[in-house]
Amino acid sequence: MLKIDAGDTAWVLASTALVMLMTPAVGFFYGGLVRKKNVLATLMHSLFILCLISVQWALWGYTLAFGPDANFLGRFHGIIGGLQWLGLQGVGVTPSSYAPTVPHLAFAAFQMMFAAITPALITGGFAERKHFKAFVLFTLLWATLVYDPLAHWVWGQGGWLNKLGTLDFAGGTVVHISSGVSALIAALMLGRRLGFLPTRSTEPHDTTMVVLGAVLLWFGWFGFNAGSALSAGGLAANAFVATNLGAAMGALTWVTVSWWHKGHPSVIGAAAGGVAGLVAITPACGFVTPMGAILIGFGAGIVCYGAVVLRERMRRVDDSLDVWAVHGIGGTWGALATGLFATIAVNAAGANGLFYSNPKQLAVQALAVVVSWVYCAGMTWVILKGINMFVPLRVSQGEEERGLDVSQHAEVAYNL
Repeated sequence: MLKIDAGDTAWVLASTALVMLMTPAVGFFYGGLVRKKNVLATLMHSLFILCLISVQWALWGYTLAFGPDANFLGRFHGIIGGLQWLGLQGVGVTPSSYAPTVPHLAFAAFQMMFAAITPALITGGFAERKHFKAFVLFTLLWATLVYDPLAHWVWGQGGWLNKLGTLDFAGGTVVHISSGVSALIAALMLGRRLGFLPTRSTEPHDTTMVVLGAVLLWFGWFGFNAGSALSAGGLAANAFVATNLGAAMGALTWVTVSWWHKGHPSVIGAAAGGVAGLVAITPACGFVTPMGAILIGFGAGIVCYGAVVLRERMRRVDDSLDVWAVHGIGGTWGALATGLFATIAVNAAGANGLFYSNPKQLAVQALAVVVSWVYCAGMTWVILKGINMFVPLRVSQGEEERGLDVSQHAEVAYNL
């Protein structure tokens, strides 16, 4: 029976606010990493996306992602949601089957914040060089053609990956693989920044801003992961603890590896490692034990740092802020690790993983990873090619040299 629970509702609404904080936190994290002539433009990406996708989600995004499954020609099911909830029509204060103890509007608002932060993550891949008009069109099209279908496949009732048994508690595939892979494609298509040198591509103008953004992300991530339990109970507590442990171990591992590799314990490395651990634990936090979370965070620190080193050797790739290395690779590791460490002892509604005598789950997770990589890469390429037919993707050389703050927004961050 569907009945509103006040405690569950309060937790979901509080989690919604926490996740909302994460999008401007991305802006601070990325803004500190870019040069000072581009910091306002970088912050604007996150702020504008929060506004744009909130409206898109209400008008058509939510129904495409979570609406009752649409069928095409009577045979293609699990691809996209129908239009029954267009404009949030029929999404009211009574509960839904997605969250039977909270108002349907609360669930829709919670998912709205996921839809907003995902394209904000991509912006790190094309920072300091993308035309604002192209950015706006890309965000709107990408949310509609990439995020919404993928969310339906994995989380939507009737979604084909959902029916196969894919485990993704809070967005390893839907949020992190999608944004990381898309950022890589965008970086390749836009080309390198002027004067780009791989070994100095992320030299920050304000490290304190980077640390602030990372800490705010960590704080908001408790709502992102523990809120995905959609109730204030034991599952939320497990996701909360797993989130903190994954982040902490990711940061410790990244700092240790970079210390050994480069001879000093990096502050930015600690921030990046924490985010990598958060990314990796996201799909698993509601299915793994605390020890599993520590192991996943350990793996994230190693594989994501390795991906950064690899990216530095790929001279054609100017993924400005290492979105692919942290989110694409971190999300991939997390999704696969869920297939290793998941156990029904934590979540009876989930499944056992390979280490709990169920190798099939790892195969299902691997399929979801491959599908996410291929679909997001292909659609991002198509969207950017289409936009470039009407609007230049990249600012002119003169605009890039002056900086996007002045050339795109006619403002400066610092009057020094």
